[in-house]
Amino acid sequence: MPTTRSAEPVPAPPRTLWEAGRHPGRLVVRAVVLLLALVVALDLVLDNRLGLPFDIALVVLSVVAAFWVRASDFFTVGVMPPLLLAATVLTLVVVDQPAVAQADDGALQAIVSGLAHHAVALLVGYAATLAILGLRQVAMRNHGALRPKVGAAYDRG
Repeated sequence: MPTTRSAEPVPAPPRTLWEAGRHPGRLVVRAVVLLLALVVALDLVLDNRLGLPFDIALVVLSVVAAFWVRASDFFTVGVMPPLLLAATVLTLVVVDQPAVAQADDGALQAIVSGLAHHAVALLVGYAATLAILGLRQVAMRNHGALRPKVGAAYDRG
């Protein structure tokens, strides 16, 4: 006898890119941390310094996370880029300080140096993340559109 499926409703596919994120924030953060750790390891194997591959990965993963996450977890992804950079730099200062600063720098100087060297990537990744989350919020209010439809009634919900 063939098994039958339950009569649970199947969720409709997202209508626009802005509505596509359906993953829990914890899952998105874990995936991003794992991928970024892989990039850090590869970057250190290539040239023993945290460099451009890390910066590119930080920006790309921040943007991807902003698209993947469900709306109820926007805050989690919204605060993630600076925490990712800080956690990476702190870990490397403890494990392999010359990867982020001069070998003779003190711990605090090494942390500041590591953060400063990757500040542009953080700025770009953080700005892109917040912009995408903001656009997704607007699109959800407007049923998938970034602007309300002309002639549509304004809902003061």
